[in-house]
Amino acid sequence: MRFDIITIFPDFFTGPFHYGILKRARTTGLVDIATHDLRSFTHDRHRTVDDRPFGGGEGMVLKPQPIYDAVQSLHIAPKDERQRQKETVILLSAQGQPFSQSMAQELTLTERVVILCGRYEGIDERVNEMLCDREISIGDYVLSGGELAAAVIVDAVVRLLPGALGNPDSSRFESFGAEDVMEDAGEADGPPRSTYGSGGLLDYPHYTRPADFMGKLVPEALSGGDHEAIRKWRRRMALKKTLENRPDLLDKVEIDDEDREILAELRGYRESE
Repeated sequence: MRFDIITIFPDFFTGPFHYGILKRARTTGLVDIATHDLRSFTHDRHRTVDDRPFGGGEGMVLKPQPIYDAVQSLHIAPKDERQRQKETVILLSAQGQPFSQSMAQELTLTERVVILCGRYEGIDERVNEMLCDREISIGDYVLSGGELAAAVIVDAVVRLLPGALGNPDSSRFESFGAEDVMEDAGEADGPPRSTYGSGGLLDYPHYTRPADFMGKLVPEALSGGDHEAIRKWRRRMALKKTLENRPDLLDKVEIDDEDREILAELRGYRESE
């Protein structure tokens, strides 16, 4: 898989892509990441990439010509052919669709992703209309530019690629992860798979040694060796964490009667506090 990032600050990515999973994925050839300096596609001696907005207002807007030329230099397929070619062009902006785990999973099916990093007040909208397949935001807040967002998206996508993680299940059974399927339901020498699946909920809390840390003990259910007790505790804690931090997710996931009973009990505790 290849990422091409168009930015006015190519050196920004020297750090994020040279550590951990991304470094290993690049070293092994699993992913190729290239940055392209937008100023290299300007045509004046000042290397101007921005100008004042039509209609007035604060700030500056990235000019269309340098961005157009930068994308053209990458020989990306025309918009109507990109899906077949497994290519896509993404504009990063605060006005975009919210980035999500499912969107990251969707992007793993492509072979080439071009990312345009917005700056200032944004880019000329004609570039978006002519070149981009989608407009993405990583959250309901405003950044100084798209570089941080680009690093987030690349990291979220690459870790989902087969071979990126030491244990392939690490990216399946976590917050926002896939729900367990029946064929994964159990193993003779370990806990049942349903211990781990989040099914779109937030992940459950994790503990490691020592069992007693400054008087705080690991939950008894995790240390008894009862796989069914572990499964039930983790599911309860995932529901509790989601109810406390992201209750909106509960409207988007499938829950059974057991989950409903747990949520009713948890809500009852909250109301009594």
